[in-house]
Amino acid sequence: MPQDKEDFTLMSYNVRLFNLYRWLPGDALENIKLFVKDNEPDIICFQEYKTSDEAHFNEYKYSFLKENEYKMAQAIYSKYPIINTGDLKFPNSNNNAIYADIRKGNDTIRVYSIHMQSIRISPDINETIDEEKSKVIFNRLSKAFAKQQLQAEMIEKHRSACSYPVIICGDLNNSAFSYVYRVIRGDMNDAFEEVGGGFGKSYNYKYYPARIDYVFADEQFTVKEFTTFNSFVNSDHFPVITRLSIEAEKQE
Repeated sequence: MPQDKEDFTLMSYNVRLFNLYRWLPGDALENIKLFVKDNEPDIICFQEYKTSDEAHFNEYKYSFLKENEYKMAQAIYSKYPIINTGDLKFPNSNNNAIYADIRKGNDTIRVYSIHMQSIRISPDINETIDEEKSKVIFNRLSKAFAKQQLQAEMIEKHRSACSYPVIICGDLNNSAFSYVYRVIRGDMNDAFEEVGGGFGKSYNYKYYPARIDYVFADEQFTVKEFTTFNSFVNSDHFPVITRLSIEAEKQE
């Protein structure tokens, strides 16, 4: 769709601690800073954000960061004023969701950044899976999906109490065919399904094109563009950027 001056862009990206343990070659943090500078998203939601003296995006006047006891965080950066913030701590989990109420012109929108329970299966798995290992994997998946179900229901309940137009983005650690996806999406639009192309692969899993990073937007928003940057390899996930607008007639 043609770009309008009232449009805004939002990026969601699981940055995997900015490559803290050198899973990949190169300086991921510096590469991500340059990527942000080149693309200039108006709002950024980072999952698996590692706080450090270098991990700052100073071109953004407003920000909210929530860290867990392991110094792993989620962060929201915004070019628009943030007027309220909060977080949802998931029980028996290091994962969480954070949110920021953002003032854009005369509108206030709520943006959630979510990081759902990991299923803890490596994208590089290449070993032979025997019966015993299959049981281990099945048990691991069962426990993770049970936690994800509770987390998804917590997010849906919190979101349903919000009076502002809502955007939910982040790493669901699950597919678009899952219960978790259906609960969190609810009646919102999946930005990729609206205007995206291809498989939408957002996770660097070599066996199939996994789409586990999403942006959902309430009906008040029009989704105009969605891009998955799957050639930008500085994490085990890829950044996604969507362009949206709030349509006046949809708010009446």
